[in-house]
Amino acid sequence: MVGRQGPVVGRRSLIGAGLGVGVGAAVFGAGGSAAAYAAGGSARRRGLGFLAAAMDGYPDHGSVRLAQSYSDQAGLFSTAFTYDNALAVLAQLAGRTAGGLGRAVVLGDALLYAQEHDPVYDDGRLRQAYNVGPYTFFDGSLQPDGFVRADGTANVGTQFGFTGTAVGDMAWAGIALSALARRTGARRFLDGAVRIGTWIDRVGRTDEPLGGYKFGVNGADEELPFTSTEHNTDLVCLFGRLALLTGDRVWRERRARAEAFVKKMWEPAGGFIYTGTNDGVTVNKSPIPEDTQTWTHLALDSRSYSRSLDWAAVELAVVDHAGRRNSTVPTGQTYEGVTFSSASLVANEDAPIAEFQPKPDRSGVWFEGTAHLALALRDRSRAGDETRARRLVASIERAQDLLGAGQTVGGHALPERSGVVSASSPLDTGFGFGYYPYRHVGATAWYLLAATRTNPLRA
Repeated sequence: MVGRQGPVVGRRSLIGAGLGVGVGAAVFGAGGSAAAYAAGGSARRRGLGFLAAAMDGYPDHGSVRLAQSYSDQAGLFSTAFTYDNALAVLAQLAGRTAGGLGRAVVLGDALLYAQEHDPVYDDGRLRQAYNVGPYTFFDGSLQPDGFVRADGTANVGTQFGFTGTAVGDMAWAGIALSALARRTGARRFLDGAVRIGTWIDRVGRTDEPLGGYKFGVNGADEELPFTSTEHNTDLVCLFGRLALLTGDRVWRERRARAEAFVKKMWEPAGGFIYTGTNDGVTVNKSPIPEDTQTWTHLALDSRSYSRSLDWAAVELAVVDHAGRRNSTVPTGQTYEGVTFSSASLVANEDAPIAEFQPKPDRSGVWFEGTAHLALALRDRSRAGDETRARRLVASIERAQDLLGAGQTVGGHALPERSGVVSASSPLDTGFGFGYYPYRHVGATAWYLLAATRTNPLRA
């Protein structure tokens, strides 16, 4: 935000209002402090330092906790998105250290706590987001609790309407829990992942012509009509993992259903993958997002569709610097990478992204997506892919060094040069929301996955 603006809204916040587009507790300090992670100076250590700080922002509000998704300056207060926390689990595991494992277990147990202590439902679902610390809302009302409310229920993010459940968010939580099950052998994590998969199949399965699994439910528990390529890509991984971990053949059938939908979104003439469908019958052909190009490669590992990486690398490429209209990049700095979607490149630079938000920069770099692409190129490993990936990772690391200084979590200063901002400048996704230069758990986690060459979507 700049001045008094409304909150930054992310893609998965759309379901809170019923909207959408086809698209065991440990004590604080587990895994080391944020300062300890940041010490030593390496970019990866500083990334982990930010994840630790985001997790430890409210030490007076219980040891069962999730990480706050964005720095305070984003205006979302103590909101912890399920998707971001699933990524934080995977990033901590990718470091393959005892400290990282300890923090991953804390986050995994918090996801299980939310699953088992929902204030309304007992069916295995997780909500889009939770509150993890107290704050005073824009209207002056107080949100007094940490992640665990006084009555023992999980503190669902009601003030922003983050009360729905998206299949994609659930899938990522299941992927994180399955990774913990593999690493620790603890049955509780596998049981939680199976509950997630079961909920998805019950609520999301559709017999519409294009098939696959639908978007999820809004805050009123009403099923949403959209079917997302991104979500079904996530399910290819989750259901594949559940098939391997449980030995139950039903998960193979479910994986095949999700994979069939993803492949129907392929556009052979252009070498890219569409975003999904709004009605289960007609393919939604615009905008074309970045993640459907990169995540599909990471999940499918198919040469037949890997041209999508080249499409994303060329068609969504951006370079942001102070000379760009509406850029917030300081003079003398330049960042390269990719933007969110084809619509981002033609955003109206004369109009705010949303009410109370700034005007967009068409060349704003989406660092989370840039990390997706870097990792996918490394995974594909064709001639030139590693060179291109290194340039992208270097741009992200430069952003961690230079952008987002002075930001806080829970009112506490973040370790210096720690955490990757969502975007180099205000960026219009084309899906009704934007990304901004605020330090972000999701962007940082994807950077760490790319830096460690860890593919989170391979079953």
